[in-house]
Amino acid sequence: MADTAGLAPATPVVTTDHLVATADRRFYAFVVDRLLLWGLYAGAAYAAWAFFIDDDRLWVGVGAIAGAVVFLWLVVSLLVGRYGLTPGKALLGLRVLSAEDARPVGVGKALVRNLVLGVATLPTVGFGAGALAWTAMMDPTGWRRGWHDLRAGTVVVDVRPVPVEEEPEEEAPRQVVNLTAMRLVPASPTPPRRIPTRGKRPPTPPPPVEPQPAPTVTPRQGLGWPLVGDAPAAPPPAGPPAAPADERTRPRAEHARWQVRFDTGEQFEVRGLTLVGRRPEPRPSEPVKRLVALPSDDMSLSKTHAQFQVVPDGALVVMDRGSTNGSLLVRGGVVKRLAGGRPATLRDGDKVRFGDREMTVAKMS
Repeated sequence: MADTAGLAPATPVVTTDHLVATADRRFYAFVVDRLLLWGLYAGAAYAAWAFFIDDDRLWVGVGAIAGAVVFLWLVVSLLVGRYGLTPGKALLGLRVLSAEDARPVGVGKALVRNLVLGVATLPTVGFGAGALAWTAMMDPTGWRRGWHDLRAGTVVVDVRPVPVEEEPEEEAPRQVVNLTAMRLVPASPTPPRRIPTRGKRPPTPPPPVEPQPAPTVTPRQGLGWPLVGDAPAAPPPAGPPAAPADERTRPRAEHARWQVRFDTGEQFEVRGLTLVGRRPEPRPSEPVKRLVALPSDDMSLSKTHAQFQVVPDGALVVMDRGSTNGSLLVRGGVVKRLAGGRPATLRDGDKVRFGDREMTVAKMS
């Protein structure tokens, strides 16, 4: 996670740097939205002129144009308020969300935001739009929130999946050969030549083979076990069997129990690998214990969105399975984006957002 905690305000907001939309993508989305709206305005003006103004009904035509402008303003505000989307932002992978809880802001605040944006883009030779862009670039928090975002309490974020960066392998240092020291070392005496003997030589016994230790598997190795399947059986001891320990001194394994609760009202104890999504399906030969199908109002939840299960060391681990909109971890009011294909350990009280659905984690006593 990028170091943006020093720039963040006191309210719990999105703090990961890769979630904030860049200026160039916001500009491209703005151009797409303006061109689309101006095209619709031009079509409405032409229709009003052809049907009303040309027939000497000037005010009826003006009213038709104004009605078309208000109708498009309401439609765009509805899309932004409920889903955080406009045509340009949907094309560029952006979304308008609340700066407090990373959720859609609602129709009321979206009306205010689009009203300020519409007034700023009136025919003023680009002065109003340039002023909004300047306020966004001069935002001291680094989140590029313009004056219209501050009035509506919004922030524009990038919801595209974050690419997983592979760490480069460290190269071993090259060995330096001292040629001068090699010249000063005296040459070894020539070994005596063997005299060939008649007959067959006795076979040379093969070198003894040392037993190789059994490979060990760490509790968080790769994306296979223990995130998928059960733990491998431990190899038998090499020596003689040890004497059974006393029942009073024998250590007992403590199995941690975890419970999850979704905002849909469904809750259960985690027992084995669990998949969550709109219609989750396991991979071939994947030992899945439970499939959790959740409704998604804005289709931000993928078909098989994520997985979670309790690993052998007792921790609850969640992993995004490369979903389209990704998953968010909310811990202590701070929101962190989960990288696709990388497991993350959960704590008691954490919340995980899969698209427009939310899951709360609780450790059972």
